[in-house]
Amino acid sequence: MTAELVVSPSDEQVRASLAEAPAWSAYAVDLRNLINVVIEECGASPLEVSELLVSQPLPDRYWRLRNGMQASPAEAIDLAEQMAAGFGPYCRLVTPGRLLIESGWDGAIHLAMEQAIANSLTGLAGDNLSLEWRASEPDPGEDRRLVDDVVDDEFWNSVRVAAADALVLLCERWAHGAFGCRWFRVTAGNVAEVAQAVRPRSLLCVVTDPDLRLDTGVLEEDFTAFEDPLTPGQLVYRAYPGGADSLAEVTDRGLSFMLADAVLDGGCAVVPDSDGVLRAAWESPDAG
Repeated sequence: MTAELVVSPSDEQVRASLAEAPAWSAYAVDLRNLINVVIEECGASPLEVSELLVSQPLPDRYWRLRNGMQASPAEAIDLAEQMAAGFGPYCRLVTPGRLLIESGWDGAIHLAMEQAIANSLTGLAGDNLSLEWRASEPDPGEDRRLVDDVVDDEFWNSVRVAAADALVLLCERWAHGAFGCRWFRVTAGNVAEVAQAVRPRSLLCVVTDPDLRLDTGVLEEDFTAFEDPLTPGQLVYRAYPGGADSLAEVTDRGLSFMLADAVLDGGCAVVPDSDGVLRAAWESPDAG
């Protein structure tokens, strides 16, 4: 059994308008102070970033942010405040066996811990906070089909062979969301360079000789569009989650090629950590 502390704004206007509300800054100060106390009492330092969602470009101060990053208490508190404000990026922050921090709705932050740790917490308060304790069973997780193939020498050798005779694109997904990936054109000559560029815990998906024509039939699907030319190395792209209304939406941005995300349903593997151990959990793109 775990104990979950739900911290939310006591002011209804703050719940409704979040950072746009006049009283948001006061809530944010109390929220930061409370999370700091909980982290200290739980001995939860550092906290690991997981389940990262990036729906807009990351601010410069988050240039290090990746799944698996070890966040200091100050970094974790900053991320929690941004999630509560509705800005993102969104993630889970966890110190196994001690503390899990994630966002809820209407400016709320959820802090889950072992019951024994919760029992030791005293004096949690804040004039602008609404506090609710809940008892819950640990989340067993859904029955997901995860990618268990590892990015290794065999993976890169197969990419090199394919790239010798065909157009090969590689998607490196390092976070969920429209801005959570990078695309590369891989050739037989730059495989080693791309292999050095991708980061641990990323999901890599390879597409060989894809149909990149502008196609109105793809507009209603999730797709990615690219600039011309497709030069070897990292590509300029724009993701269209949910599709687009017209091809003009794509071409007016100077994009000449499009690729349905549905083609990323095979040839996927996960980059292990530096010690060779696979720790990231990515659901298979074709699981649906």
